[in-house]
Amino acid sequence: MTSPTPQQTPGAQQPAHPTEPADVPQQAPASPVPQEPEPYEETRIERAIGRGFRYATGRALAPYQTAVIRIGFSATWLLFLLREWPHRAVLYGPDSPWSLDMARRLLGGNHAFSVLPWSDSRGWFEGVYLLAIVAAALLMLGWRTRTMSVLFMVGVISLQNRSIFIGDGGDNVIHLMSMYLVLTRCGQVWSLDARRAKRVAAAADGTDGAAAGSRDLPGVILWAVLGLALAVAQVGGNYGLSWFDNGPFPHIGWSLVLWGLWAAHGLWWAVQRYAPGEPRVVLDTVAKLAHNGALLVIMVEVCLIYATAGWYKIQGSRWQDGTAVYFPMHLDYFSPWPALSELLGSNGVMIMLITYGTVIVQVAFPFTLFNRRLKNVLLVMMICEHLSIAILLGLPFFSLAMITADAVFLPTNFLTWLSARLSGLRERLFSRGGPASPAGGEPDTRTEHSGGGHTLVG
Repeated sequence: MTSPTPQQTPGAQQPAHPTEPADVPQQAPASPVPQEPEPYEETRIERAIGRGFRYATGRALAPYQTAVIRIGFSATWLLFLLREWPHRAVLYGPDSPWSLDMARRLLGGNHAFSVLPWSDSRGWFEGVYLLAIVAAALLMLGWRTRTMSVLFMVGVISLQNRSIFIGDGGDNVIHLMSMYLVLTRCGQVWSLDARRAKRVAAAADGTDGAAAGSRDLPGVILWAVLGLALAVAQVGGNYGLSWFDNGPFPHIGWSLVLWGLWAAHGLWWAVQRYAPGEPRVVLDTVAKLAHNGALLVIMVEVCLIYATAGWYKIQGSRWQDGTAVYFPMHLDYFSPWPALSELLGSNGVMIMLITYGTVIVQVAFPFTLFNRRLKNVLLVMMICEHLSIAILLGLPFFSLAMITADAVFLPTNFLTWLSARLSGLRERLFSRGGPASPAGGEPDTRTEHSGGGHTLVG
């Protein structure tokens, strides 16, 4: 006998499939299949920005060119200081007709920086002059280039701003370039720093070469001594050491600049030794960006020098009629070789060709930078022009400064070829035996076949 079927409770829902057993669980509704997002495609502008950022921060460009301008400007300033050693007190010291009180009043008006007004003593002047010589020599050799570039800048601007009326165009170029060199990695090649880095990397033997190189007692001592000297000068309230006024940039004083450079050097050493990885990569990227930015400023500065000089010459009547070169060649002050000046100045056709050629080369050079072959031709012509100025007009330091400025546009292949030849000559002269080895510890050359292509500097 079976039990009666229970009545359905009112409000109860009937199962969707009454024929299925009650203990079989119901299947969940199928979830939609997720669709993969479409790959993001960069726009042309984004790709260009990315390439530009990688180009500006991927490597320190033009290592050979910056080494040439480091050696050239420091050697020019060093030779000038050595030549004027007997007359140093008359040019920049206590025997100058432009007295220190007059210099202080002028510096107070134009807000230029100099350490010479800090003291009236003869010993202070002699110490600053010697410091300028030592800094120029060590920068030329590439010893502690980061530190020596700062001391070189301080020496240049201190002496030149002390007697600003005795300088010429070459002094102005050295003045500007001394500040730009501080931001460049100008010791990558052809320097004692590069030689030491190569020796440290070889001695590391599989260890962290950067950390091994950071254990540098002479560098730490030099950094500490300079920091102490700057602190003493700051506490003494010496002229020009302001934080936010009358500095190289608006609202940035020389105290902020010098202390910032000192702190940056210490931070670089600490990161190299104690913080490998991302902090080191970030600082290295910032240093490369500063180097490449300063290199661009140097190139623009050289172009502006020639462009403005050429356009001003065009407006002169003597340059227009082709006789401008004749007159300085017949001045006793600019005639170290009177017979040679007379021989060249007596040829009217030659005078006209030199006059017009000078104007054409100076005006055309900035417009030829993107044509490598034409740029190199004009570069040779400008170097020859400055060599002739050094010989005919007796202006060797001006010519050497301008030739050094032109060197930022020298082809990289030529500089690496020259480096290999000089290294081979050095090996033959100073080694006891064995074949000459190519220059080591230097960045790879950028050529057309290396994927980098030619740039404005080579």
